[in-house]
Amino acid sequence: MKLDLFKWEKPAWITSSLLVLISIIAMVISWVQFQAPFKPGLDFVGGTRLQLQLECASKNNCPAAIDVAKVQNILNGVGLGNSSVQVIEDYTLSIRQQTLDVEQRETVQKALNEGIGKFDPETIQIDTVGPTVGKALFRSGVLALVISLLGIIIYLTIRFQLDYAVFAIVALLYDALITMGAFAIFGLLGGVEVDSLFLVALLTIIGFSVNDTVVIYDRVRETLERHPDWDINHVVDDAVNQTLTRSINTSLTTSLPLVAIFLFGGDSLKFFALALIIGFASGVYSSIFMATTLWAWWRKRRSPRSPKGEVVAEV
Repeated sequence: MKLDLFKWEKPAWITSSLLVLISIIAMVISWVQFQAPFKPGLDFVGGTRLQLQLECASKNNCPAAIDVAKVQNILNGVGLGNSSVQVIEDYTLSIRQQTLDVEQRETVQKALNEGIGKFDPETIQIDTVGPTVGKALFRSGVLALVISLLGIIIYLTIRFQLDYAVFAIVALLYDALITMGAFAIFGLLGGVEVDSLFLVALLTIIGFSVNDTVVIYDRVRETLERHPDWDINHVVDDAVNQTLTRSINTSLTTSLPLVAIFLFGGDSLKFFALALIIGFASGVYSSIFMATTLWAWWRKRRSPRSPKGEVVAEV
């Protein structure tokens, strides 16, 4: 497999800029609507989540999917009109409320059974998280992300040089931003909530992406040592093509089980797997088209080389 990297440099930068812009806009809209860059789940905001499934779902004979508007009217009737309502796979209902005691839960279940249809009591799930715990989880997750980024900067600076580390971090932040933007859009359009597993996914994405970038940077350094007279673009292009097949194969073999989890796994892991799929795909892209081309652009600005390899004096 052969890729003419710098032929696609400007289209890749333009595409990346557009994706970043879309992600930022989605997160800003989400912030206005949810006071967070994506729709926060129970883990972060605290409260009670009540999840129920229609009894007919196990028999595949439900007459129609659950109507969110009808559920909202029922909740208004029992004084819980400010609840967050989400329908999962047509016949499962998820209701989130800041405070929902035992009496209120029983009232809601009775009203839903009368107004929507019989819900299977064996499928009822009740999750409760205090607001203090939710804030602590969020702070711990953000702190873990910051510490991991600092650790990567220190490691890459020691192993390579500071400019390698800087552009590797740019690629990592791009991967995280694209994944966050995607889930901001999912939250706005589909009501998808982000929980603590999403932060785990971001940490995993960062680790995967930096691994790809380090492999390419290793080849760049080796090629520079063997061919110090080569043009920087030639060096980077050669290094990327040496590792291209490996990067693609690694990404595909890693993503296949994630696709299986997304398609056939439970609801708790479905969006965790989707976040990893998006992040891993972005990681391969950013390692090839961003971390390397930006580093080459910076090196040419700092000490430009002519096609024959001589250093050209900067103006």
